[in-house]
Amino acid sequence: MTSSDQPERGSGDAAVQAAAERAEQTRGRNVPQFDDLPGVGDTANLRLGAELNQACLALLPLVGVWRGDGEAKHPALPESYWFRQQVTFAHDGRPFVFYESRAWRLDREGGEVVAPDFREVGWLRPQADDTIEFLLVHAGGVSEMFFGKPRNQTTWEFATDAVIRTPSAEDATAASRLYGVVEGALAYVEERATSEHELQPRLSAKLDRVVG
Repeated sequence: MTSSDQPERGSGDAAVQAAAERAEQTRGRNVPQFDDLPGVGDTANLRLGAELNQACLALLPLVGVWRGDGEAKHPALPESYWFRQQVTFAHDGRPFVFYESRAWRLDREGGEVVAPDFREVGWLRPQADDTIEFLLVHAGGVSEMFFGKPRNQTTWEFATDAVIRTPSAEDATAASRLYGVVEGALAYVEERATSEHELQPRLSAKLDRVVG
């Protein structure tokens, strides 16, 4: 293909070509496995491991490992800051998807890691009526029960039905999340409320696929 034949940036052909190029780098990778464990291990790669359960097909585009940078800001925070994040959506063939997020604080936008930041772990449980239960636990002492639905094939929206906090946890009373896969990248926005603030943007990030 000559330079004149290259697809224009932002075109459908360019998006397909970019996705194919990313797949060459990510298609053979997966989450680490321990071979001495019984049963079927988790996979974040739809080409490897157990087949995705039919109940989880609405979550298929999310399955993978994603990395990138984001920004944290909220009236409850002393100041906004940037973070680097890895998000994993994996499964073992059963009717749920495992979720894990790790983040590291940066010294500036696009800068260097200066400290570990928030961690989350949870499960997405699709139901027969197309709702998705999203159970999420934060290392900071907050547990949330989200309910949501796909907006379309590549967008998912969730809102909390219940928030439980330990006595030492950060202030949190409600949250919502919007995830979308756009041109091969995972983007999301989280809004959070506290006892003193209504729902307001708290986290946003754009992550590239590194596995799957």
